[in-house]
Amino acid sequence: MGSGVVRIGMALLLSVASCAVLAQDVASPSPPAQRVVGEGVTGTLLRHAQFASRHVAARNVDVWLPPGYDEAKDARYPVLYMHDGQNVFDPSTSYTRVDWGVDEAMTRLIGNGHVRPAIIVAVWNTPRRLQEYMPRKAIQGESFIPTPGDPPFPTAEIVADAYLAFLATELKPFIDAQYRTLTGPSDTFVMGSSMGGLISAYAVMEFPNVFGGAGCVSTHWPIAGGIVEDYVATHVPAPGRHRFYFDYGTEAIDAQYEPHQQRVDAAMRARGYRPGVDMVSHRYLGAAHNEAAWRDRIEVPLVFLLRP
Repeated sequence: MGSGVVRIGMALLLSVASCAVLAQDVASPSPPAQRVVGEGVTGTLLRHAQFASRHVAARNVDVWLPPGYDEAKDARYPVLYMHDGQNVFDPSTSYTRVDWGVDEAMTRLIGNGHVRPAIIVAVWNTPRRLQEYMPRKAIQGESFIPTPGDPPFPTAEIVADAYLAFLATELKPFIDAQYRTLTGPSDTFVMGSSMGGLISAYAVMEFPNVFGGAGCVSTHWPIAGGIVEDYVATHVPAPGRHRFYFDYGTEAIDAQYEPHQQRVDAAMRARGYRPGVDMVSHRYLGAAHNEAAWRDRIEVPLVFLLRP
């Protein structure tokens, strides 16, 4: 692939924008949630603006509630946490002005009984997206080169462990207290695309008693020469209690992904994961690396993670 495409890919990555839970770190109270209304939003979407953290910078957190949530006062729901949250529900806030359409997809899937009704928590990214989404423990040495031709990136600037601490010890306890959730790992999932796929896999491996499954969409395994693949091979939890969804396209940056994903798939199978049971890996012919492509297939990972 030409260097121009590689550099465009890196620009996208930079600009788009374990044990039981540790003692809960209580951040400053979040402002009251505000209802988000717009032509591109389906259902009840609430925004906790500039949710504060002791670990990472404040950011917006959007919470989508399933149909019937207000009426079913005794019902509790699984929760899916999604990265790059501004791209998940609302085209007016999306990086490309095309959102993933998760609100519409969930409404359809719940209506036809293909998924359990669930709460979706969309965590917005920040200008430090690369620093927050690059798995820190996969890196050896004081620096790494994200993409061939890039200058060395200081390892000390990587704060993925702090970002996961925010999710697991601040945001999740808040969501569990504020909403009617099912709190165990079998009902708690995480999903993202590109670098968001990396941090989703990393979340399950670092907090296996918090997150029971990961949706890793168009995962950017080639970063830094594929070092995250080696981490996965030695840190994926034993099968039986977790599930992993992987996919990739064949166009744009995704054209790099197939050999990397095949190595990850082999490592998962060697660990004992069973294709079609607790892991899946899909190849989407002609699919590119953007929100429109992910929107087209979003129902597949949702069904895998939230199947009845």
